[in-house]
This record gives sequence, C-alpha cells and structure tokens, in this order.
Amino acid sequence: MIAIYPGSFDPITLGHLDIIRRSSRLFEQVIVAVLGNPNKTPLFTVQQRLEQIRLTTKHLPNVEVDSFNGLTVNYANVRQAQVLIRGLRAVSDFEIELQMAHTNKTLSTQIETVFLATSNEYSFLSSSVVKEIAKFGGSVDHLVPPHIALDIYQCYNQNSPVLSPITTATILSPKTIPMDSQG
Repeated sequence: MIAIYPGSFDPITLGHLDIIRRSSRLFEQVIVAVLGNPNKTPLFTVQQRLEQIRLTTKHLPNVEVDSFNGLTVNYANVRQAQVLIRGLRAVSDFEIELQMAHTNKTLSTQIETVFLATSNEYSFLSSSVVKEIAKFGGSVDHLVPPHIALDIYQCYNQNSPVLSPITTATILSPKTIPMDSQG
C-alpha cells in the first residue's frame, strides 16, 4: 500500500519526521510530497526542500521524496496511492483536516485519509513556529535536524540586517546620563 504525506515542509521539522518514521512502519511505501504553493512565499525553494528531506530520510528505505502542484488527490491518483497521511497536533488541526479529508473524498472515493496524532514532544511544533523563532534570533536546533537548522540560520543571516550590539559602555556614557543623576 502506497501512502502520501503531502505538505509544504518549509522547513521540515522533527514533528514531520516523527510522522514520516511512524508512517514508514505502517505502509509499504511513503511518498513525502512537497507542494509547490504559488500563494505562499516560502523560506526555501521546492528544490531545496526536496534535498533537505531526502538527506533527512535517507535511512528510511521505503520513503520517497517528490514534489507536485495542484490537487493532492490528483497527484495521489497519478502515483497510485491509496492513502493520504495527515498529522494532528491539536483539536483545531482535526477540524481543518477533517474538512479537507471530506473534501478530498468528494474528489476521489478511492483515497482514504489516515490521521496520526503527533507525539507529545512535538505537539506545539510547526514550520511557522520554527521560522518565527529563527527570524528573531532564537535557536531552532531542538526543532529541526542539524543540517536544516544550519540552512535556516544561513537564510536569516543573509536576509537580516546586521545590527551592531549596544554595549554597556555606550548606554552608561556621560552623554546619556541625565544631568541631575550625575551627582
């Protein structure tokens, strides 16, 4: 049985990888399908994401990485997949994913959606959270694989202005201390 795990994976997180590993034990073949969404401005190109995911999943022999545009069910039909995999972090995810599963069922009755609950340690994690943390200079080392963390840091370092740090000496210089506090 062939299963497809579709998403933007911009970037792929340890939560995504948890779902991929667990899915690879359940299905003969898992295709991680990167969606090229023209409505989003991604951090990484589709090609970069494909390479990142391939490197991260190379130890899983039944996992393939591919990309597609358009409807997921059409891609699944072309790939002769019977299952779409979706990860659930919270009840709010379930509502959105259930609606999507019902919609997909109206488009193709041959495709089933399987929901996997995210492991507890990743229940808060999303690609958006990773990008937000990195954008403001926080560490994402515990949220994504090491090589992807490096890619993220490099991306934000290249795109962020270099700010000169404010030193204590600058803050406490006589010019910045009000006159009545100089004694």
